[in-house]
Amino acid sequence: MVTGLLLALLAGSLVGLQNIFNSKVNERAGTWATTTLVLGLGFLASLTIGFLFEGKGLFAWQPMQTWYWFSGLIGVGVVVCMVQGTRRLGPTYAVSIVLTSQLAFALLWDSLGWLGLTQVPFTFKQLIGVLVIVAGILLFKLGGGRVAQHAAAKST
Repeated sequence: MVTGLLLALLAGSLVGLQNIFNSKVNERAGTWATTTLVLGLGFLASLTIGFLFEGKGLFAWQPMQTWYWFSGLIGVGVVVCMVQGTRRLGPTYAVSIVLTSQLAFALLWDSLGWLGLTQVPFTFKQLIGVLVIVAGILLFKLGGGRVAQHAAAKST
């Protein structure tokens, strides 16, 4: 469990870092060039590391539902939306909303047992947890505006 927690923390930090990098590339190259670069380099890195660790077993795939093969297309949407969201909202606000959306939809899909997931009973504690995060984001966004207004008023 500790390893899972550490990996999840690392993934979160890498997503935040990637969003900042993607936003900077987007300033110079545009959205579609950024998406192509991100996913293309990701493909090359995954392929190289996969060969190093798994060798020919990299392509020993088990039978699966056809639609799972298209998850890379979802990745295009993720990168495009994150680049645009970060550009318009800033990294902290955009990532906060994305993480809340991920949690809310994961709760929905778990609770309904969609996409081949084992159905997990829905509890109001889970809903309250998501709502607390949403309230935190609203507090972050609305509270930050007051601090900026106060600082601007002091400087004049």
